Amino acid sequence: AAGAKAPVKKNPKVANVSVQLEMKALWDEFNQLGTEMIVTKAGRRMFPTFQVKIFGMDPMADYMLLMDFVPVDDKRYRQGAFPSRRYAFHSSSWLVAGKADPATPGRVHYHPDSPAKGAQWMKQIVSFDKLKLTNNLLDDNGHIILNSMHRYQPRFHVVYVDPRKDSEKYAEENFKTFVFEETRFTAVTAYQNHRITQLKIASNPFAKGFRDCDPEDWPRNHRPGALPLMSAFARSRNPVSSPAHQNGTEKDAADSRREFEREAGGTALHQAEAAHQQLMSRVLSPALPGGGGGL
Repeated sequence: AAGAKAPVKKNPKVANVSVQLEMKALWDEFNQLGTEMIVTKAGRRMFPTFQVKIFGMDPMADYMLLMDFVPVDDKRYRQGAFPSRRYAFHSSSWLVAGKADPATPGRVHYHPDSPAKGAQWMKQIVSFDKLKLTNNLLDDNGHIILNSMHRYQPRFHVVYVDPRKDSEKYAEENFKTFVFEETRFTAVTAYQNHRITQLKIASNPFAKGFRDCDPEDWPRNHRPGALPLMSAFARSRNPVSSPAHQNGTEKDAADSRREFEREAGGTALHQAEAAHQQLMSRVLSPALPGGGGGL
């Protein structure tokens, strides 16, 4: 189209980077059911955890890895058929309830190891197991703030740390964004679809305390002793949040909560975020596509 802005030619340091989503089969299984992610005032980890394998970086160059979340659309949702009841088996679905609520503060989550050499990022699976989702608009812990009953698309960004003094001139050239549609989800304060609850309990190795339902009710291939994806989760360095009880309560197991509090290490943002805040503000707005709204 006349007057259209020419696409930015990416720096070779990021142009050749490719990313593989880990546990794709599990993400696909959740996606087919309609993935839901719990948001709480205190912040809740994602499950499945967002994990990737990275290829094509310059081994000696420095990179930052970060994530943000953008609305899939401008709508707010509710459960249809029985809006006042739990999600009924095969009898309820997501319905549009109206326009989206006012946008939440746009935040990014830096991987705690950022910045690091390309060689370090590529030698192992990169896990965003410290990322937490909250619905607290006044959150001061650096968690990602989302509106409940809205749909979101996680985005993964690779940013080359340009050593040039005038690096801000090249901000749009120095990052590459990856979007995996199978990781879309609806933010909820309690699981609406009981199949999502079952799948989370069955496939989360840290949710064994919640496995009090009839094993015959669990999804195929996700019963005790027959979890084909368990080995993938075993590689995670840190526990992830246990999903809600099947009765809809959001209380974590006491042991898990203590573990989370130890890991939190206070409320200060990670030092890497503060050190690179100015750089990323230039990169993320307006350089990243869709930064101001839907995809």
